[in-house]
Amino acid sequence: MVVLNNTNFRPLFFFLTGIPGLRAAQVWISIPFCLLYAIALTGNSMVLFVILREQSLHEPMYYFLSMLSATDLSLSLCTLSTTLGVFWFEAREINLNACIAQMFFLHGFTFMESGVLLAMAFDRFVAICNPLRYTTVLTHARIAQIGMSMLIRNVAVMLPVVLFVRRLSFCRSMILSHSYCYHVDLIQLSCTDNRINSILGLIALFSTTGFDCPCILLSYVLIIRSVLNIASSEGRQKAFNTCISHISAVAIFYIPLISLSLVHRYGHSAPPFVHTIMANVFLLIPPVLNPIIYSVKTKQIRKAVVKILTQKRHRF
Repeated sequence: MVVLNNTNFRPLFFFLTGIPGLRAAQVWISIPFCLLYAIALTGNSMVLFVILREQSLHEPMYYFLSMLSATDLSLSLCTLSTTLGVFWFEAREINLNACIAQMFFLHGFTFMESGVLLAMAFDRFVAICNPLRYTTVLTHARIAQIGMSMLIRNVAVMLPVVLFVRRLSFCRSMILSHSYCYHVDLIQLSCTDNRINSILGLIALFSTTGFDCPCILLSYVLIIRSVLNIASSEGRQKAFNTCISHISAVAIFYIPLISLSLVHRYGHSAPPFVHTIMANVFLLIPPVLNPIIYSVKTKQIRKAVVKILTQKRHRF
C-alpha cells in the first residue's frame, strides 16, 4: 500500500465528482447550474452596487445586507470554477493545496453567512425592541467591529482545521464525492487517524452555526414578545414586515443545511446523485434567493434598483 502525504515530492491530486450515475447528462444538467450561478453573481453584485452608490441606503440594516451579499458572492465564486469545470470540461483533477484552499474559503464563507444572519437578527432586535437607541447602538464603528469579529472568528476556527488536514496521509481512493472540496469528504479518504480532524470540524461547526442559530431564535422570541405588546394591529404588522426578508434568509440558509445533514445521516439508501445535488443546491440556494427576496420585499432596495436601471436606459 502506497502512502501519500504532503511531504512527498510528487504532487498529490484528488478527483472531483460531477453527478454520480448521470455522467452522460452532465452537460444538460450544467445548464440550470450555470443559470443559477449567473443569477447569484448578478443579483448579489447588483445589491452591493446599489447599496454602495445610494447614499440613502447607508444605514446599519443595509450595511449588514451588503455583508450578506458579499459573502454570497464569495461563496458562489468558491465553487464556480471547479463545478462548471467538471460539468463542461471533465476537469476533475485538483491538487491538495488547491483543495485545502477551496475547503478553507468554502467553509469560512458558509460560517460567515451564519454570522451575518446573526448580526442582522441583532439589528432587527434593536430596531424593534429598542428603537430610540438604534442609531447609538449600531454606529458605523460598532458595525465595523461586528464585521471584523466575524472574520476573525472564521479564521480562528478554520485555521486549525486546515493545519491538521495538511498532516494527514492518503492511501485510499482519491475520488471525492462532490465537485468541490468538502472537509468531511476529504478527511474520509485519509488512511491515518482522523479523529482529531473530525473533532476540530465539529468544534468549528458548533462554535459558528451551532452558536448562531439558537441566538437567532432567541432574538426572534424577544422580537415577537415585543411586537405583541404593540397596541395597534397596524403597528404589529409593520414591525413584522421589517423582519420578513431576514426570516426568509435564515430559512433558506438553515433548512437546506439541516436537510443535507439529515440526508447524510439517515439517507444511506438514497442514490448517490441525491446527496450530490442536495450539496450543490445547499450552496446555491442562499446566494440565488437572498438578492431576489431583499429586492422584492425591501422597498428601498427595489426603488434604488429601478432608479439605476432607468438611468442606464435613458443614457442609451
